[in-house]
Amino acid sequence: MKPTVHEHQKKSNENSVSKSLYIFALLLLAFIGNAQQTISGTVVDEKNKPIAGANIFIDGTYDGASSDEKGSFNFQTSAAGNQILVISFLTFETLKAPIDANNCTDKTFKLKESVNTLDAVVITAGSFSAGDKSRVSVLKPLDIVTTAGSAGDIVAALQTLPGTQNVGEDGRLFVRGGEADETQTFVDGIRVAQPYGASTNNLPTRGRFSPFLFSGMSFSTGGYSAEYGEALSSVLLLNTQDEADQNKTDISLMTVGLGLSNTQKWEKSSLSVNTAYIDLAAYNAAIPQDVEWNRPFQSLSGETVYRYNFANGIFKAYAAFDASQFDLNQEDINQPEKVRVDLTNNNFYLNSSYKGNFGGNWQLFTGLSYGYGHNKININANDIKNTEHASHMKLRFTKKLSDVIKLNFGADYFITKFDEDYNAAFSSGYDSNIAAAYTEADFFFSKKFAAKIGLRVSNNDYISESSISPRASLAYKISKNSQFSFAYGNFEQTPKQEYLKYSDDFKTEKAAHYILNYQYIKNSRTLRLEGYYKGYSDLVKYDTQSAQFNSVYSNEGQGFAKGIDVFWRDGNSIKNLEYWVSYSYIDTKRDYRNFTAEVTPSFVASHSASLVTKYWISDWKSQLGLTQQFSSGRPYNDPNQTAFMNGRTKSYSNLSFSWAYLLTQQKILYFSISNIIGTQNIFGYNYADTPNANGIYERKAVVPTADRFFFVGFFWTISDNKKDNQLKNL
Repeated sequence: MKPTVHEHQKKSNENSVSKSLYIFALLLLAFIGNAQQTISGTVVDEKNKPIAGANIFIDGTYDGASSDEKGSFNFQTSAAGNQILVISFLTFETLKAPIDANNCTDKTFKLKESVNTLDAVVITAGSFSAGDKSRVSVLKPLDIVTTAGSAGDIVAALQTLPGTQNVGEDGRLFVRGGEADETQTFVDGIRVAQPYGASTNNLPTRGRFSPFLFSGMSFSTGGYSAEYGEALSSVLLLNTQDEADQNKTDISLMTVGLGLSNTQKWEKSSLSVNTAYIDLAAYNAAIPQDVEWNRPFQSLSGETVYRYNFANGIFKAYAAFDASQFDLNQEDINQPEKVRVDLTNNNFYLNSSYKGNFGGNWQLFTGLSYGYGHNKININANDIKNTEHASHMKLRFTKKLSDVIKLNFGADYFITKFDEDYNAAFSSGYDSNIAAAYTEADFFFSKKFAAKIGLRVSNNDYISESSISPRASLAYKISKNSQFSFAYGNFEQTPKQEYLKYSDDFKTEKAAHYILNYQYIKNSRTLRLEGYYKGYSDLVKYDTQSAQFNSVYSNEGQGFAKGIDVFWRDGNSIKNLEYWVSYSYIDTKRDYRNFTAEVTPSFVASHSASLVTKYWISDWKSQLGLTQQFSSGRPYNDPNQTAFMNGRTKSYSNLSFSWAYLLTQQKILYFSISNIIGTQNIFGYNYADTPNANGIYERKAVVPTADRFFFVGFFWTISDNKKDNQLKNL
């Protein structure tokens, strides 16, 4: 049935109404969409003070404004409903505040100070840093190796800092009552198992590393991060240069040997090589020493660093070798004839690492090292050979969760294999594997308050023991230039090699650190005051005169160390003069090894002080340096007295001088002399095992190999900019 005319007209009217309603709806939506909302408010800091010049806008739009001198802002926007208002200003954290754009007027927005600015608080308890990348540098890049008397030895220069002991007959790093092997050395975060050169009884050694390839260092006197383990007292972190600045060659001609180094730089990579030959034969012929050499010390050593820069990371490979030997006759108070010691040492160290960034604020670090040490020692008719293979594998992840929290976690795996043969008739050694994992978080509550909390767990399969070590540190900034820091931690270390080669029936040795630090830095002046307490437990004891294969070992030893360290550096008061003064007081006692009571060990001086000065004289084109080191007498055991370790040496004093003269901008003539005054220092005494006819135990003083040490060198740098020289490395 067909529709009528009336029905056609009715349908037409309905369509017209529908179209009108549709058009009206579109117009209404367009009106609503173009309606302007007013956004207004005030931007203040955490103390409710107005912030002028803050940038304010609605996320995803171009609608916004800047705050005026009263912190006020006002702008129009077509955005409606729920939006995100973004407010940003330098030195403050960016605020992203949810708002209702239809109802956001006269609101107050509070910004927090950014914790990533240069003047933010930094935890400094127990650590000295040097390097361009240090946010708070107590020392300039490689500054400590320009110290008079250090002769370019990083360890010798560190002995002018508070918290260290100058043990002249040993040469290694002793920190806050700890023995030298309680300090671990790391290159680019990877452990170095054999950081010192070969030596023998009462003949000081040197660190294996030259300053040429390192851009900075961090020396911890305690309370260090959970990232590092197997060290009861401290860690020394050496960082190789990330990037070479130019092509250059360094030539060194010295009274003790020769040196040559070269750096080649390409678009994305660079290679640095350093080699040295040291031979003391000519020096000893010219300046006799208190050593009867059959063959004076000689060594051939070298280091190299290769770097490759990727788009989001850097790969570095570091390698070092050292081949050395000497032959001498030493007096032994218990033998009528001198003891001949003929030692040959070969050492090799290799590490490679990669550090890079990837999505979501993640950073990856991974590295691997291998160390090889071989000693061949002939002592009279006895032949001793030992070999150590040591590896370290490391993986670390860093995640910035926010401006307030940064997470750091990772794992380590240490492998050590040591073998020793005595006259090809007796063998000893051990295989040790240590697996460790750690996690640590940095909390930046504000520019004034920060905390670091971590935990390290490890397992040693050789002694079958697991351990858990918590670490925590806090820092609070009391003014623009000064702050307090506090650090606490439990630290554990496997007993030393000379024990492990005879037995696996041990526990890890333990130490708890408590450190309170105050630091003030302003206008090239630095003041550090630090008090500390260390409690030792489970130290190794044995029942014989020295550690032997048939000794009875236990972990019943204990001890403590407490003291105060003071450091003052001034590079501003006197033109062209930089100096630092350090002072340490320590009270420490231990009952360990074969001690019969809890006493102060023989390597500890209660009072130590150093004054290091460096003065540049433009008219002379010279840098003059003076270093004065002093320490009070050290204890020793005199069997003629009834009390154990009751003797005391006289105080130690050493005044050293250095002069670097610029023949041209790139040619330097360098001269240094240690112990200018010629002080007759005594490090201790060796006593006879049995008394003489009068019932007296005779003794012989342990003294330096020479009253003074002279050094003369010529250093020539050839570089692209024709300005670089080796002054900073002398």
